[in-house]
Amino acid sequence: MDFERITVRAGGLDQSLLVGGPPDGTPVLLVHGNCSSSAFWIPLLRRLPGTLRVVAPDLRGYGATETAPVDATRGLADVAADVAALLDEPAVFDGPAPARPVLVGHSFGGGVAMRMFVARPERIAGLMLVAPVSPYGYGGTRDLVGTPTTPDFAGTGGGTVNTDFVARLAAGDRSDDPGSPRGVLRATYVANPAALGEDEELLLDSVLSTAVGDDNYPGTSVPSPNWPGMAPGDRGVANALSPAYFRVADELVAVADGPSAPPIRWVRGDTDVIVSDAALMDLAHLGALGLLPGWPGAQAYPPQPMVGQTRAVLERYAAAGGSFREVVYAGCGHSPNVERAGEFTAELLDLVSDVAGVGSRAE
Repeated sequence: MDFERITVRAGGLDQSLLVGGPPDGTPVLLVHGNCSSSAFWIPLLRRLPGTLRVVAPDLRGYGATETAPVDATRGLADVAADVAALLDEPAVFDGPAPARPVLVGHSFGGGVAMRMFVARPERIAGLMLVAPVSPYGYGGTRDLVGTPTTPDFAGTGGGTVNTDFVARLAAGDRSDDPGSPRGVLRATYVANPAALGEDEELLLDSVLSTAVGDDNYPGTSVPSPNWPGMAPGDRGVANALSPAYFRVADELVAVADGPSAPPIRWVRGDTDVIVSDAALMDLAHLGALGLLPGWPGAQAYPPQPMVGQTRAVLERYAAAGGSFREVVYAGCGHSPNVERAGEFTAELLDLVSDVAGVGSRAE
């Protein structure tokens, strides 16, 4: 597929988008993850047929889109509203009926996609979640039903992010150091750094496009009497992902009880270290490994069962009348769209084909 970058004014923001295919083509909307941009979809875009209308926005504070504050208390709803505003822009999607895309969200973008899905299910033909954040947020919950570990969700949000990494982002560090953005890209975004191939510099540019600060990444924090001593603030991306504000499990299941229950595909790698039941960014898991002092133990503060939580919620969605399929790539890390671009493309096209019978344009 040939693609280009355009800028549109939608949802009160100047949004930068990668677009490919005819404006009235079968719509697909791609939502990138944290510390990245629409460029993370380029390995996929190269493989897609030109009959699709594919749109991949840079989210607020990433890539070339306008930097706007993230209100963490809305739990990604403001970011989801930005994306939803694109649905009715003629320069983005244009056809005889309103666009009803297959919505694809990666990691943090999976949370944005879930928010959009529960807010506007009638405008979504199908949902693909790619290594998504749990429907109970990131960190701070102890079981498959998302029970909070502490009342203030200590150990989640902006205060949990490595300050050296944030400083290196802000400085545009392109070094090979393990703690640099390049080092983190190689060690955590993929299972095998060789999978980055010739796209490494492009993807590093994408990581470095992240807007750093209290209103964006990572956000603020507040002191807590609970281990590890900090709780989420009310501004910024990492706080918007905290279970203090992002909890969509029941809303997602409720979509299956509505007039439409779009099918869901859940795609992940089995060696993901960012979203897993033993995630390296989950402070409880770091405590269990002895890497963070003062951990109060598994009974008081267990690691979050992220994968188990997502599976339990999607099983509830299916039981309520929806459907889902879990797709797991062996030896794959956090970015199946990069590491398994060919297989991932086939999976996406299969979902597009499945929903074609019910229409990709709202009647």
